[in-house]
Amino acid sequence: MNENEVLTVTLTLENNEEIECEVITIFEVQGQQYIALYPLFDEASDEDGSVYLYRFIDHGDEEPGLENIEADVEFEAVSDAFNAWADAQDFGDIDLDDMD
Repeated sequence: MNENEVLTVTLTLENNEEIECEVITIFEVQGQQYIALYPLFDEASDEDGSVYLYRFIDHGDEEPGLENIEADVEFEAVSDAFNAWADAQDFGDIDLDDMD
């Protein structure tokens, strides 16, 4: 994969809706890996550009997995780490409090 190629993931939501997302980054918080995903909606979509954060599970040779972050304390730590990463990238602060 070259540096201009976009890595994507297809998420299946609880209502079985599928959303194609761009991988923004994979990062570590307290020894656990997490992934930040940005939904790739069409122009007609009314989505607000939220970033999705998940626990990232690397299964070695198998396809990696994603797990929901259930605990508020864990989500807050991951959100803070992502925002710090985004600030360092000059993206500015992304508000993750409005995420479902």
